[in-house]
This record gives sequence, structure tokens and C-alpha cells, in this order.
Amino acid sequence: MEASEECHSSFQSPEGSPQDGNPDRFFDAREYESSGGEEEPTTCSTRGDNGVNCSSPPVKFTVGGDQEDYVTCHRHHHSGGAATKDHKLSKSRTRVVDSNLDESFMKKMYLGASIASANSQLLPNQKTRSVQECLEIYRKEAVAKSLTDDEIITLVKDKHIPAYQLEKAVGDMERGVSIRRKILGTSLGTDESLTGLPFENYDYSKVYGACCENVIGYVPVPVGVAGPLKLDNNTYHVPMATTEGCLVASTNRGCRALSDTGISSRVVADGMTRGPVVRFPSAIRASDAKIWLQDVKNFDTMKENFDKTSRFARLQKLQSQIAGRHLFIRFVATTGDAMGMNMVSKGTEAALNALQEIFHDMEILSLSGNYCTDKKSSAVNWIEGRGKSVVAEAIVPSRTVKNILKTSVSALVELNVAKNLVGSAIAGSNGGFNAHAANIVTAIFIATGQDPAQNIVSSNCITLMEPFGENGEDLHISCTMPSVEVGTVGGGTVLPAQSSCLKMMGVSGSAKIPGENAGLLARIICATVLAGELSLMAALAAGHLVRSHLRHNRSSTDVAPESLCLVSEKPAEVPVATQKCTDEDDGSFASLISRKDSKRERAVAAAGSSRPSVSFKLTNSSGSSRGRSSPSETVVKMDILGFPTECKQS
Repeated sequence: MEASEECHSSFQSPEGSPQDGNPDRFFDAREYESSGGEEEPTTCSTRGDNGVNCSSPPVKFTVGGDQEDYVTCHRHHHSGGAATKDHKLSKSRTRVVDSNLDESFMKKMYLGASIASANSQLLPNQKTRSVQECLEIYRKEAVAKSLTDDEIITLVKDKHIPAYQLEKAVGDMERGVSIRRKILGTSLGTDESLTGLPFENYDYSKVYGACCENVIGYVPVPVGVAGPLKLDNNTYHVPMATTEGCLVASTNRGCRALSDTGISSRVVADGMTRGPVVRFPSAIRASDAKIWLQDVKNFDTMKENFDKTSRFARLQKLQSQIAGRHLFIRFVATTGDAMGMNMVSKGTEAALNALQEIFHDMEILSLSGNYCTDKKSSAVNWIEGRGKSVVAEAIVPSRTVKNILKTSVSALVELNVAKNLVGSAIAGSNGGFNAHAANIVTAIFIATGQDPAQNIVSSNCITLMEPFGENGEDLHISCTMPSVEVGTVGGGTVLPAQSSCLKMMGVSGSAKIPGENAGLLARIICATVLAGELSLMAALAAGHLVRSHLRHNRSSTDVAPESLCLVSEKPAEVPVATQKCTDEDDGSFASLISRKDSKRERAVAAAGSSRPSVSFKLTNSSGSSRGRSSPSETVVKMDILGFPTECKQS
């Protein structure tokens, strides 16, 4: 006999049935199979609320060590009635689930469904209950497990259940998310927009009340791995969550280029900050408070009140700036292996209360006055640092620069000055003297459960390159990052996937020495940024950037050339003689800029292109280096995004 798909997802054995002394013995109806022969039709004889006998099809299940089975129906079991005993099952075909596992796991056992699916519709012959009836049931049971999804949605719409408390109201995290999706689908006018957003099979207990509110699902992000990264005589495999093609591959190439010599790193400062703003009746009183804070004894008073709020937060220093009647105070504290914003905020509040006892006319305007500075670009973080201040360096032999990176030391040094230093200065950059540090920082942040918004401050980086060695043949590269805001406990680090990524690098949770794991994670990030900087700068110096992005970061349906071309980033007429040829060049301009991936080219060519495009001509009047003196003309077609889609030579 096959169990009805509408059956309640989690049953306990009925009263009076053999249970081997375990009243919580569960069963798995998916394993139910008759021992053979035609089964006798069985129906439930319980009289329903409407005075009619229940005719719901019975559900068979097994309890006890003697392999006896019992029948019940939705309403009969739901109302707590006794079940009717039926014939025995074959022991070889029946699995008894004897477990003290938590209820949330057992809910998923019956027919592979949860209570969410079991209660999503009215049961056979069940009347639609009024709002008042549903409300009475909800208040009586304290949870809404016995109500259908539609009934719960009605209570939400009538504001009896807050939508943000659905998980708590129904006593089932996943069902609460499912109901919220239904409510949202109704508001959107369609459920189709949510079909691609998964929500099942996720541990929402780690999310609820900690990481996110009004949850409707989760977004899977691809995670790649770069490495092995040789750092301080150890090797690490670095997880990177990203949707940008080429990023992991490029960073991985940088790791490979540094595999012989490795990277050295240090954390040179550690201190999370909070910068409240307070106001006084006059600028003179604000000045008095600033001078008071500069006294060492008074600092000890502030530190005592700050430190007693946490086992790990320890106030290191105070900085203050005055603006008229306003005083901005920057608290700097170590926070162990936590990123520490909550710790520092709590300690700051206690210290301000102590300060207010001395300066009774001081008004606390805000616990954060943007002097921290959190999640915003600022000079104070670039100069003073925030979180972990890290420096990493490496020596890259000339043979590695030539054979792996396909460029030269002089070209890298020249490009770094022009792009990362002069170019950033021309742009008025604040902490952005690098090629793409934010790429690596953000990818690792997402993978390891850091706050992605803090990549703004954490990506502050200056990349320096200079010739090294007796003859200046090797390359010295360094990355200095004064404000890496990371933690290995709290926040998103508790989520299973993010915790696994931290475990990959051996930095999950708290270290025996507080702050050791968070410091190591900051050093790994800085070293990975260095590897990414080296690889990208080499690609730019060698002119490989566009070609690599065409290969790895473009859908084959987006571009339809007969041959994909590499051209300069700025479409302009340039003499061919200024281009450098590789070993595969035959002297023609087409061979210089054509991609050699013939298999992809055939697939792309067959796909066709529908994007708007522009065409321009490149004229070679000087001839090639192989003695071809006749003038040639190349027509290059580019799409509206500036990527080449076709080139033809005449």
C-alpha cells in the first residue's frame, strides 16, 4: 500500500503501540513495502468535525522491534486519536527509524517532505477555518504548526503574526522561509521570479537572529581556489567566491610565479576603531575635553571602563579631533579573532558614559560620527590604519618574469609607476594605488563570511615594484594594506560553507593566542593580493589582458567573430610597428591579434552576433619586420562595450 503524499510529514507511534520503551520512535514511510498479497482496504472510522466519518486513505507505518505496522489518517492522527492495527509487514522490507535526532531532521523523513509541504493545503474534508479560529489555535499552541500555509498567510496579512517572525511563529525555519516566499510572490504578482532562488536544505538556525532578516532563500556563488600560495614557509589554498572570469585563473598564475621564492608578510598594527561624536555648550568646553583625553592618567580611566565590557576587547589608544563645539573621539582596540565592531561599540559606549560623569554638559550625539571610518573611503584609515595593517613582499627572479609572466622586469616597473602611482594620483585616489586589490579582497571576503561592504576600507593598498639584485635583473614587489578588517569568529563565519573555507586555510574559529587566526587570515589576503597584482600587471605589460578576458570572461554566445582579436584598450589608429610580436606571429597584423583557440572560434562563429558594433581601420604603411613592404589595411569591428568581435586584413 502506498502512503498518500498529503500525509503528515512526521508521525510518532500511536498510544498503546509497542515501542520498546521509547515513546519517540519514528518511522520512515518511504521504506514501507507490503510483504506480498493483496491488501485489505482500510479506512479511518473516526467521526470528523462535520459529523461524517473520515474516509481519508490510511497511512501505514512501522513501530517497535516486532515490526508491526499501524494505520492512521491525517485528521485521525492530527487529532491525537488511536490508530487501527493492521496486518504485519515483512521484516526484510521494513526499516525502523529509532533515533533521538532533533525534530527538525525527523520532519523531513516522511515522504521526503517537511511540515511545510504537509500543511500547505487543506486536508480532505477539512473546513476552511476563520481568522478567529486560526488565531485561537495559534495563541493556544504558541506556534502555528497545525495551521495551513494559507491560514498563516491570512494571520500575517491581518497583522497577527509579523512577517519577519514567521520562522518563530511556525516553529520551522524552512517552512517560515517558504511562507514568506509565497507572500512575496503574491506581492510581485508572480512566483516565477523566485523559482531560480533556492531556499531548501539550508541551516537557517545559523542565520536567524544573526546574519539576515526576512530571509527568502540563499544565493549560491561559485567558489574557486588559488594556490598553493607559498607564504612565510607555509602553503595555503585560498578560496575565492566570484563571478568574474579570469580572476581566479590570474591569481593562481601569480601564486605559481611566486612558488619558488615565496612571500614574506607581517602584521604591523592591529586595532578596530569606533569614532563617536559628542557636543559641548562651547568650543572651549570641547577643547577642555580634548586636552583631558590626552593625559595618560585619564586614558587609563577610559581604558578601565572600556576593557571591562569584554574578555577580548582591549583599548590601545584614543585619537580626537575638534570641530567647533563638536569633538570626535577615535577609539582603537584589539578584538581577538573577531572583526570586532560590536565589541568596540560596546566598550566605546561604556567609556563615553564614564566621560560624561566628568563632563556633565557633554551631549552624546552618535556612537558613530564617521571618524571610525567604517565602510567609506577615508584618509584616516589610509594613514592611521583600521583592523589589521599588513605588509607583504616577494622577490621574483628574472627567469620567472620572462618564462611565466611573459614580460620583463623593466616593463613591470615602468608600468607600475605609470599606472598604480601616477595614474592613481591623477585620479585623486585615496588608498587605491594598486591594480585590482579589491577583486581579491572581495572574493575572499565572500568565501570566508566577512562583511563584503568592508572591502571598501580593506582594499586600501599600495603596490610597489622595483629592480632588485646586483644587476637589477630580478623584481622586488610589495603590497602594503593598512586596513584589512577581518575576523574568524562571529558574523558570517559561522555559516557552514564559509566556515569550511576558513578551515581550508587553517584559520577557523578562535586561536589559542587571541587574534592569531584573524592576523593570519589578513596576511593570507595581503599575500594573495600581491599574487593577483603581479599577474595582472604582467598581463597588462605583455598586452594579454583583453585576450585572456575574451577566453575566460565572455560567454561564447556574446561574440561572433570568425577570429577573435586582441587590440589596444583604446580604439585608435596605431602603427603596427609599435606592437610586439610573439613566437607564434607570422608577421601579419591579423596573426598578431587573432586568438588561437580554434575550437571556440568555430562555436562562436556559428552562434552569430546581434549586438551593435562599430568599425575602424588600422593602417600599416611601414611594413612588417619580415620585409613585407606593401601597405596593408585591417578593419576591426568592436561591440558597444569596446570588445573586438571581428577583424579582416586587406
